[in-house]
Amino acid sequence: MIEELVTAGVALASVGTVYAMAAARVVKQYERGVVLRLGKLRSGVRGPGFTMIVPFVDRLQKVNMQIVTMPVPGQDGITRDNVTVRVDAVIYFKVVSAADAIIQVEDYRFAVSQMAQTSLRSIIGKSELDDLLSNREKLNQGLELMIDSPAVEWGVSIDRVEIKDVSLPETMKRSMARQAEADRERRARVINADAELQASKKLAEAAGVMSEQPAALQLRLLQTVVAVAAEKNSTLVLPFPVELLRFLERAQQPAQQAAPPAPQAQQSSDGTARTQPSLPEAQQRPIQPQEFSAQAQQLLAQWQQSMQEQLPPVETPLDPDFGGSKSGQD
Repeated sequence: MIEELVTAGVALASVGTVYAMAAARVVKQYERGVVLRLGKLRSGVRGPGFTMIVPFVDRLQKVNMQIVTMPVPGQDGITRDNVTVRVDAVIYFKVVSAADAIIQVEDYRFAVSQMAQTSLRSIIGKSELDDLLSNREKLNQGLELMIDSPAVEWGVSIDRVEIKDVSLPETMKRSMARQAEADRERRARVINADAELQASKKLAEAAGVMSEQPAALQLRLLQTVVAVAAEKNSTLVLPFPVELLRFLERAQQPAQQAAPPAPQAQQSSDGTARTQPSLPEAQQRPIQPQEFSAQAQQLLAQWQQSMQEQLPPVETPLDPDFGGSKSGQD
C-alpha cells in the first residue's frame, strides 16, 4: 500500500514538473508577450520576466519593442522636371502596441518595407532634382508622414526616415559639372574685372604723379628692366649705338680741364734726348654741345654711306635679243 502511494506521488510530481516546464515562459526586457488562448486574444499583454501559460491551450507570441533599422531598396523614378534618378533611403521604426502588430497585420516588417518603397517612389515623382539634392529635410518629413499614416493602425510608430543616396545618370553628372564650372568661371571673370578696374585707377593716379616728374618714368623703365633681367630664361636687347654713348661720356666732361701735361723726353738710340710732341689742341680740349650735335650727324651720315657701300649694286641684265643700252631705254 505504501509503495503504491509512493509510486503515485512520484508520478504526480513528474507530471507536475512536465506541466510546469511546458507552461513556463520567459519574456525579455525589450519584448512583450501576446497570449492567444484557443485562437482568441487575451486582454493582458505579458510584460518582461517569468510568466505561465496553459500548455496546449495558450500560444504566446513575443514582439520586439526595440527600434528597427530597415534599409529601403533603391527606387528608380522620374522627377517632376523629367530627370531619371535612383534614390535609396533608410527607415527607423518601433512597435508601440504589441497586440495590434500581431492582430492587425500579418507581418508588420514586410508591410512597413513595402509602404516605404511606395512612398519613396511617390516622393520622387512629386519633387524636383534640386529638392532631392539640397532640400532633403523637407522631403524626409513628407516621407515620414506618408509612411506613418497607415502604420499607426498596425501598432507601429515611424521614428525617422532619411534619404540616403541619390544616383544620377552620367550625362546629368557631366551637365551639372559643366554648369558648376561655368559658374566658377563667371565668378572668376567678375573678380578679375574688378581687380583690373581697381588697378586702372591706381595706374591713372601713378601716371598723374609721373607726369609731374619726367625722371620718374625713366626710373620706372629701369625697374622694369631689372625685373625682366631677374628671370634667367629671358634675353633683354636694348638697341643703342655705342658711339653715341661715347659722345655722351665725352660731352659730360668738365668744360675746363687741368693744364696739358709737359712733353715727355725720350732717349734715342744714339743717347740724345728727344721731346715727344703733344696731342693736337683740338683733341685735348673737351667737345662743346654744338660740336657734339654736328659730330653726331656726321657719324650718322658715315654709317649710312658704309651701309650703302656694303649692299651689292643692282644692275639690269641685258637681253641678248635686244640691242638697246643697259638702262633699257630705246
